[in-house]
Amino acid sequence: MRILIADIVTGTRPAGEMLPREVDLAQEFDVSRGVARETIRALEERGMISVKHGKGATVSDVEQWDVFDPDVLAATLDTERGGDVLRQYVECRRILEVEAAALAAERGDKRHVAAIAIALERMQEASQLPASAVAEERFHQADLAFHQALIGATGNRALVGLAERIHSALLLARYPLARPQYRAERALPEHRRIYDAVAAGDPDAARQAMNAHLDTVASYLGEHRRKRGTRRRAAGAPGGVPARARPT
Repeated sequence: MRILIADIVTGTRPAGEMLPREVDLAQEFDVSRGVARETIRALEERGMISVKHGKGATVSDVEQWDVFDPDVLAATLDTERGGDVLRQYVECRRILEVEAAALAAERGDKRHVAAIAIALERMQEASQLPASAVAEERFHQADLAFHQALIGATGNRALVGLAERIHSALLLARYPLARPQYRAERALPEHRRIYDAVAAGDPDAARQAMNAHLDTVASYLGEHRRKRGTRRRAAGAPGGVPARARPT
């Protein structure tokens, strides 16, 4: 499935192209027809293909893809579309989290505030570990837990359900915008200001603190896109981009 997703995202199998028949896919990948059938079903669920009985499966336009699916997002971030997807991700976070921070300040009780504080403490601990893939993973997990706890503090079950749908994708999308070297001076103080505003029950301050934090994230996005453009020009590859590397 991931190979086919990568083929679709990179344009190796462009929109409008018919996928091979189930039996042909099974032969191409040396798998059973049952596996091929499940793969087609999985691609359809992710909006990558459209299946019409009697006609087969057709590759869908990019607008139909489920960009919050981790497999689709991972493949997309490795292409020229990755920058645009990250921009949409930052926009999504701003729409979702700025007002969520204000609601959390209005409605969060001691239990919610304590959960946010624990996540912030774990972020602090992870930031002090020696640089490694494990330390990076721990920081992002704690960062995500902070924002999950914040949304939980709104008491809005519909909002919590919406956030759960996209959290795994949001974790994956954080990596290209990570700046470990700035955590002590930016990320941690910004999260501390958000926490302080929520703990103080000050919705305006919480809204402003979250907005300021996402301004920082947006600045990292601009830097990320400029670096990718520079690398692409240096490599002399107008169509391709280097694979994404997780920060260490």
